[in-house]
Amino acid sequence: MKVLRTRLELRDALGSAPRPLGLVPTMGWLHEGHRSLMSRARADNATAIATIFVNPRQFNEAADYQRYPRNEARDLAMCEEEGLDFVFAPSVDEVYPPGFDTSVSVGAIARPLEGAARPGHFDGVATVVAILFNLVGAEHAYFGQKDAQQVMVIRQMARDLAIPTEVIACPTVREPDGLALSSRNVHLSPEQRAAAPVLRRALLAGRARWEAGERSADALRSVIAAELAREPLAAPHYVSVADGATLAELDQVAGPALLSLAVRFGETRLIDNEPLG
Repeated sequence: MKVLRTRLELRDALGSAPRPLGLVPTMGWLHEGHRSLMSRARADNATAIATIFVNPRQFNEAADYQRYPRNEARDLAMCEEEGLDFVFAPSVDEVYPPGFDTSVSVGAIARPLEGAARPGHFDGVATVVAILFNLVGAEHAYFGQKDAQQVMVIRQMARDLAIPTEVIACPTVREPDGLALSSRNVHLSPEQRAAAPVLRRALLAGRARWEAGERSADALRSVIAAELAREPLAAPHYVSVADGATLAELDQVAGPALLSLAVRFGETRLIDNEPLG
């Protein structure tokens, strides 16, 4: 495995790499969810590459960016274990050179949910992913379904900007108690970590009511909120029952939909979702 630090090194390394090429964009602090994406990229492609870059443009608060966990040596060891050919781990100036003054802003799909909760977040995501897609030129890129809206935003961006990289969503990887793996989980105290599986329980309560025939979106939101309310450490930010294609909030669930939520445990904010239909 070769670690690449600059755009020039990346271009030289990938120029003769066998195709197809599979890309796993990450911000580091890798976990088993990332491992599953790398394994899929390795299985599907002749060449597999991950990127490790903590993107300052997608954080709403400088303190949150500084607080994001980092351990490059550990990350690189996992990438090597998964048989990746390359890791691109650039500096901020390598991704955003001096004088950089462009932002990619995706439209309607980026506005609700995380877009409303974290203004500017998806502009930062879309901008960095557009740069990485263009630098790497991969046929396939792999993302986790836990960040369902992010996947939809990136697909929209790639379609609109005529970037041919196919965006592939892979199943959410969970702890045995149901908590979705996230780099932010490291910030949970032992008590918060014990409480955090309430996210999954709440979503599954909503799914169970839907499977029993409930189609009122308000009723499903109430079921999810009631389960969250049983956990005193959980402070809900939003509970959503949205159209599966547009993420517009629903009155009635008549087709594919997405249950999603964001919940704070102290200073740590976690998200999760459950597709319906």
